[in-house]
Amino acid sequence: MYIRGRFFLLTFLLAAGQTLVMYKVYYATSMRTFIWLELIVVIAVILLVLFYKRVVKPIYLIGNGMELLKEQDFSSRLGKVGQSDADRVVEVFNRMMDQLKMERLHVREQNHFLDLLINASPLGVIILNLDRRILLLNPAACRILGGLRMDDCVGESLSTIDSPLIEELQTLPLFGSRTVRFGDASIYKCTRSSFMENGYTHSFYLIESLTDEVFKAERKAYEKVIRMISHEVNNTTAGITSTLDTLESTFQGMPDMADICEVLQVSIDRCYSMSRFITNFADVVRIPEPCCRPTSLNQVVSVCKRFMETVCQEKRIELQVELADPSPEVSLDSALFEQVLVNIIKNAVESIGEEGRIVIQTSADPPCMEIADNGKGIDKATESKLFTPFFSTKPNGQGLGLIFIREVLDRHRCLFSLRTYPDGYTRFKIAFPTH
Repeated sequence: MYIRGRFFLLTFLLAAGQTLVMYKVYYATSMRTFIWLELIVVIAVILLVLFYKRVVKPIYLIGNGMELLKEQDFSSRLGKVGQSDADRVVEVFNRMMDQLKMERLHVREQNHFLDLLINASPLGVIILNLDRRILLLNPAACRILGGLRMDDCVGESLSTIDSPLIEELQTLPLFGSRTVRFGDASIYKCTRSSFMENGYTHSFYLIESLTDEVFKAERKAYEKVIRMISHEVNNTTAGITSTLDTLESTFQGMPDMADICEVLQVSIDRCYSMSRFITNFADVVRIPEPCCRPTSLNQVVSVCKRFMETVCQEKRIELQVELADPSPEVSLDSALFEQVLVNIIKNAVESIGEEGRIVIQTSADPPCMEIADNGKGIDKATESKLFTPFFSTKPNGQGLGLIFIREVLDRHRCLFSLRTYPDGYTRFKIAFPTH
């Protein structure tokens, strides 16, 4: 534009000067001189036009093309100017614009595909910017972190998100990986890595849920062990019990055999006790599939409260319920779920010991419930082992109570967690499926 303007200004000045000269010549010299000067003016104009077409116009068009490149407008094209060299430049430029347009479309398709892939990925993806603030959070990561909204997290620091998983992510070294287990029975593999973009390094995290796979492997392992132990022990104790019963019947009534009969009876009782112990183990793998029906959650809580009130009163524990109004309607197997709720309350009672408080709350939107107690609480080391087969904090515990709870809740497609919070209360939270 600058060159074009200068050219037209120069042309105007030349035309004005020639007009002035011709005016002087016309009145001061002969007609022949005037005609020659007129011819020179015409030739000069023709030369200026040719100069514009061959030099100025191509430069002007190339300048426009550079502006199009600057604005990344790859859809516009330059027209030919009728000058072979310039037209060749225009042709090359237009081909380059076509290629850039195709490459841009290809890049957009790739980016769109990557966006779809990240959004549909079962892996949680968290990408940070140079200031270590959240640049991208895919739906899987939002779900894993507790139902967060992506718009609420973008631009925020990781430390602002209240989640035990975030605490684990922040301690990960670059290119490090760690498997963590939480009190909600969830297991995740966390990986930290980075990538380069325009010469800058961006950190990102991958979160892979291993919960289902680990639970399936655990279930398969302990089912096999329990079946084998149950079969061998029950067969053995049955034979021993039969023999001891025969001996006791034989010695019964004989003189000086009272002590022997007493020992035999103790042994028989011990065999029966061992058989019941093994049966309790075997019951874990024989949990029936729930027969779910629409049920009032408040009614289930009320039934369990009446059942456990006496136990709580004996230990001077206040059992309080805070029921939602109206009562949440959920689909569940009442018998199985009542057993789950009783087990949770019993664990809370054992954690408190004497004099404490248990609060059961229900909520309707979304349907969920919470059992909170002010007992001893759960430390971080214990939290990571909860819902693990045969793990128990009780001296004589079998480690089956939480496994039973986990199995039943999983079959009801419930989400649950068990954690001790800073206020000193340990909360067992259960969220029911909404569809």
